[in-house]
Amino acid sequence: MNDTEIIKLQARCVSHEIRNHVSICEMYTEILRKNLERDGYKNPSAENALECIKKSLKIIGNSLLDLKSINNLSPQNCDFKFLVEEGVRLSQAYILGKNITINCFVKNTATIFVDDNKFLACVVNIIKNGIEAIDAKGEINVIGEVKNNIAHLRISNNGKMISKEKQREIFEQGFTTKPTGSGLGLHICKSNLKAQKAELKLNKSTKSVTEFEITIPVIV
Repeated sequence: MNDTEIIKLQARCVSHEIRNHVSICEMYTEILRKNLERDGYKNPSAENALECIKKSLKIIGNSLLDLKSINNLSPQNCDFKFLVEEGVRLSQAYILGKNITINCFVKNTATIFVDDNKFLACVVNIIKNGIEAIDAKGEINVIGEVKNNIAHLRISNNGKMISKEKQREIFEQGFTTKPTGSGLGLHICKSNLKAQKAELKLNKSTKSVTEFEITIPVIV
């Protein structure tokens, strides 16, 4: 067995083990939900948390399938505004206990043909990066707009500036600006979005704002 075959086998084994534990989390999430309903317990915050956990587990499960197939896209017609707002909702967990606000405004909407799990994973990853770029107090702005049959999603933060040198390399595999980063997040986002006929780019990074933008054609 050569090195490539060994790595593939290890990937399948790791995927299998993670999938088992994801299934356990999915099961107990559903048990918690049913117990809350049975006891008549109404708590919007708890219900939202369970819904976010459920969606995140689905995204994890979808990502694990990438270890088995190089073509794991499952695109479908999705509402642009809904996906943007869902991405913001899932990202709220990253600002707990921090003096950071996520502002979201989607001017209008349209239908886009994407794999909702992979698209959401990209939105969450970009927002998370923005949160991590903020040392203390700050804000993330998520602005969506459809114009000329193109959906535009701009995600900005007022955290640390990305240097001019690093801006040229930011989407390269293995490149990271974080001490413990893997250098895979933005590279994977750009690749996954490209496979869905979407484009991810860094619009600017200054001392006051860093802004990424996703553009994708809409269904006419």
